[in-house]
Amino acid sequence: MAKKNKDDDRKIVAENRKAHFSYAISSAMEAGIMLTGSEVKSLRLGRATIAESYAQAKDGEIFLINANIPEYAAANRFGHEPKRVRKLLIHKAEVRKLSVAVQREGLTLIPLKLYFNRRGIAKVELGIAKGKKLHDKRETEKTRDWARDKARLMRDKG
Repeated sequence: MAKKNKDDDRKIVAENRKAHFSYAISSAMEAGIMLTGSEVKSLRLGRATIAESYAQAKDGEIFLINANIPEYAAANRFGHEPKRVRKLLIHKAEVRKLSVAVQREGLTLIPLKLYFNRRGIAKVELGIAKGKKLHDKRETEKTRDWARDKARLMRDKG
């Protein structure tokens, strides 16, 4: 089942936890996603993976590529292809800005979360990111480990 987030009224279906480790995310935005009926039912069961997916600008539109939404078992012959390309619903001006950022500045569009908003509409949180180098990833890991050790020391001392 989809997890209910305590901060707001979003039911998170899938989360890309590796994104913050592999990419330096500069900003995030919300986008709608075009789904078929069986895809929505599969998402409501909390079955989706966006860990290896990305978004790409093509012909003035943005598409989500390689997102895995497994087939809904009860949909039988009216099912869907699990890794099909899905169109994202974004305003034209934002599409232009994103496509320029991807082409000129070498940024990447990474889905961070796939969720249902409080009205029950499926949304994707897209992060505008730049890939980290290996030394940046090591630095991130060091700071995270030190923060964990520091919290453990403070907790032990009282």
